[in-house]
Amino acid sequence: MTMAAASFVTHLEGAIDGAVLPARTLQTTHEGRPILVRYDLDGVKTALARSDLHDRPPTMWRYRELLPVEDESHIVTLGETMTPLLPCPRLGGRLGVERLFVKDESRLPTGSFKSRGMAMAVSMAHELGIKRVAAPTAGNAGGALAAYAARASMDCFIFMPDSTPMINRYEAALHGAKAFLVNGLITDCGRIVREGTEKMGWFDMSTLKEPYRIEGKKTMGLELAEQMNWRLPHAILYPTGGGTGLIGMWKAFTELAELGWLDEARRPRMYACQSTTCPPMVNAFEAGDRFAVAPENPHTAAAGLCVPSAVGDFLILDAVRESGGKAMAADEHRLEDWMRLACELEGIALCPESAFCVGVLERAVAEGEIRPDETVVIFNTAAAQKYAEVIEADLPRLDHAGGIDWAALA
Repeated sequence: MTMAAASFVTHLEGAIDGAVLPARTLQTTHEGRPILVRYDLDGVKTALARSDLHDRPPTMWRYRELLPVEDESHIVTLGETMTPLLPCPRLGGRLGVERLFVKDESRLPTGSFKSRGMAMAVSMAHELGIKRVAAPTAGNAGGALAAYAARASMDCFIFMPDSTPMINRYEAALHGAKAFLVNGLITDCGRIVREGTEKMGWFDMSTLKEPYRIEGKKTMGLELAEQMNWRLPHAILYPTGGGTGLIGMWKAFTELAELGWLDEARRPRMYACQSTTCPPMVNAFEAGDRFAVAPENPHTAAAGLCVPSAVGDFLILDAVRESGGKAMAADEHRLEDWMRLACELEGIALCPESAFCVGVLERAVAEGEIRPDETVVIFNTAAAQKYAEVIEADLPRLDHAGGIDWAALA
């Protein structure tokens, strides 16, 4: 891996008010809201041509001029490969769209898209001298942070609701993190992390509580553009909890447009997909609000979507509205149906969070929101195998010593 001698980062920016903040210094949030990384895009344009990417290794670090790490020796990596963009004609045909693709993030080192954000966040933490990190999690973020912290020899503390899937619990503990179950929601876990920052001396790696997870998630958008020959799809359906990935992709598309790398001005309509039992972004979108209010009794079997209060709510809603998309919910009770549909028709192990994208697409096509002739991309943000509680099946048994009724097997 070869990195540029120095990054093209110019400054950091408070997302809520545009305040200019210094780069290469330890930053968390500004006015309690996320901070964004800004680049010298004219400098990037001079240093890098789109065609230069062809000869680079197929990892997320191929976009190094658009990433914040300054010294390649500080990169903490487990081999973050580019993920495949899979055509899904049978699933698309069932849902009523001619060109449906799934970008399968389950191929990343920790089995989910969280590898991208945590690889970048931990790399920058390493560059800035951080030795101890902590985060709340309801799903895959905790295991990913634990893995990358282990790789960087950092102390790691993970706090998760007691409803967190079993595999996610074990994953964090297996990587050496001090992992704890909390009798509450992810917001309660987040409060514990905040309260312990001064007492325990850790850095808060919560979603959008530092500037760099967005930059890792941004690479989903950069990859997608490259894989589609710099013509973006008409619509992207993205499972939205904390929303870092959606925000990051919209940032990526904006930067690519400013670089002049996109072959047409049109950018995708962004659809934030949630469950009917935890739909804060949907409620805010439909009410015309810029900020979301936590719903009453939030719950869903898709652990990563059980985020009642997202610190980047306004960034999610801004991106959705600017793109001409929507925040839409799908019925919690049909979650397993949509997971099975993708698995049986395409062989793609769709995670529960992304299954809601299937439900939203079904509804969007029926309502005329998405046309049959449009190109649509669903992001599969994790491997279904990490959700044993959701995919548990009661299989029939056979007695190997008895006679097999072959006709009954069909």
